Amino acid sequence: MLNTPKSLRLQIGIFGRTNVGKSSLLNMIANQDVAVTSEEPGTTTDVVEKSMELLPIGPVTILDTGGIDDVSTLGTKRIERTEKIFDRADIIILVIEPNQWTEFEQDIADRTKKSNIPLIIAVNKIDIQNPDTDFIDRMKKISKQVVTCSSIDLINRDQYIKSVKHEIITILPPEFMKQQPLIRDLVPKNGIVVLLVPIDSEAPKGRIILPQVQTIRDLLDGHSISVVVQHDEYPYVLETLSRKPDLVVCDSQVVDHMVKNTPDDILCTTFSILFSRFKGDLIEESKGVAAIENVKKGEKILIAEACSHHPNEDDIGRVKIPRWLKQFKGEEVSLDIVAGRDYPANLEEYKAIIHCGGCMLTRNEKLVRIEKARDRGVPITNYGILISLMHGVVERTLQPFPEALEAYREIVGN
Repeated sequence: MLNTPKSLRLQIGIFGRTNVGKSSLLNMIANQDVAVTSEEPGTTTDVVEKSMELLPIGPVTILDTGGIDDVSTLGTKRIERTEKIFDRADIIILVIEPNQWTEFEQDIADRTKKSNIPLIIAVNKIDIQNPDTDFIDRMKKISKQVVTCSSIDLINRDQYIKSVKHEIITILPPEFMKQQPLIRDLVPKNGIVVLLVPIDSEAPKGRIILPQVQTIRDLLDGHSISVVVQHDEYPYVLETLSRKPDLVVCDSQVVDHMVKNTPDDILCTTFSILFSRFKGDLIEESKGVAAIENVKKGEKILIAEACSHHPNEDDIGRVKIPRWLKQFKGEEVSLDIVAGRDYPANLEEYKAIIHCGGCMLTRNEKLVRIEKARDRGVPITNYGILISLMHGVVERTLQPFPEALEAYREIVGN
């Protein structure tokens, strides 16, 4: 479980008014004091994350949020952080007290419905008061998934957790029942895939980066053969193989080298493009890349990195892409770079968004970010598709994905 990337765990958000027992519910499920609890309202000052193995579901991250009714000055900031969990949560547990349903709970229920996020209503504190039958019936009209519990009742803890697990499994998003393939659906069993993995200043010492690790694992799960080489060894590998590979995948930074040395009858793409499909919407991001060609001098482009990291002297998002964009456009391009899970408030001022591969995001988070861009009327693409465009090979690297290639051609043709 500890080795499972956070982005591949089921994300469960716990919401509710102050002092309804959200943190106690988290502690009950985790069977340890993860979050500080108190009768004093507003004890949870920030989102508390707990990663754990919740059998038989598997690795999950539970997100305990601040009270949605905290009207204090500090509470406003807590609520802002709480609301951002809507972008991350695959499932929401709304904790309430018996026979109490206010405008705050209704707002959460309405937002989960609008965002199409499965909702579980947990009626807590039944050790103090039993909920009325009419109240439970009313709750079941809002969500079919309703559980009753006392998060401080250790004697019946296992029974309550069993009920919560049952409801989670009942509404578990399909992608967690059957993980979407990253690459194995593109390659036949016993097929050969050559992976070009540069070992440069961005490669972590003694390791390779997460997208490459996940690609290798997915190929192993599909009983395919991975041949991992650095890009300068690629021509030699092609000569050595007794049969041509079914697919070649490279780091976007060497895409021109890969295409130049790959025969036309061999499909090829990049890790970043694979992740555009795996984590987001490859068709939408293939359409979005065409907008880069139409950006005029003085108009702004946003480079959005999903994770915060210390950039090095040859950073892909902060150094290489800006340099390539200048060469591609033939002039300086106005760029803003943001890191983290939040877009800037003035998103509609940008003519296009260039997003990272999103390897540290859940699929739900990436889709939410794409939808936010679409709502603001801002085309969005990702690093890999853009880099292929700037090197003049985007149609070649989209070839393994006919629908995305057609979507790109339709936009360019218009």
